[in-house]
Amino acid sequence: MSLDNAAMTVYGDSISGNCLKVKFVAARLGLPFDWVEVSVLAKQTRTPEFLAINPAGQVPVVRFADNNVLAQSKAIILHLAVGSDLIPGDAFERAQMYQWLFWEQYSHETAIAQRCYFVGEKLSLADIALVAYTRFAHQASIDLAQYPHVKNWLRRIETDLNIEHAQ
Repeated sequence: MSLDNAAMTVYGDSISGNCLKVKFVAARLGLPFDWVEVSVLAKQTRTPEFLAINPAGQVPVVRFADNNVLAQSKAIILHLAVGSDLIPGDAFERAQMYQWLFWEQYSHETAIAQRCYFVGEKLSLADIALVAYTRFAHQASIDLAQYPHVKNWLRRIETDLNIEHAQ
């Protein structure tokens, strides 16, 4: 299925990094989408209407124009990015991107201390997947001023994605 002109609906919670990953990738690729805010805290993922869309009761979930539904942020962003420059063409760099996609994001500093992006010399899905929660480090009382490489990387990715800089 070509997504170039396909409309989709993204069901997500704006305070969820996983949901923001989907929003960032769709926006970066210029894919048209409607955003439906679904509050996890207000238990909107537990309503019969939402459970009819995703029986797992989790966001994000995307309904495509053909009514196909896809859940789980990494599956969604990989599907959206097929054929784009966000997935490296080089097989080894692509494997490295997958490595970062599946890596738990507790420790960025050592990984990006000597590079501008996680894979290669340009933005990839690995950066987008990791930036979504990193932007909210302050909510976990983590001061990124103590991690200058992470802070610089964060600003670079936000600039690449043309999104407002986080606090």
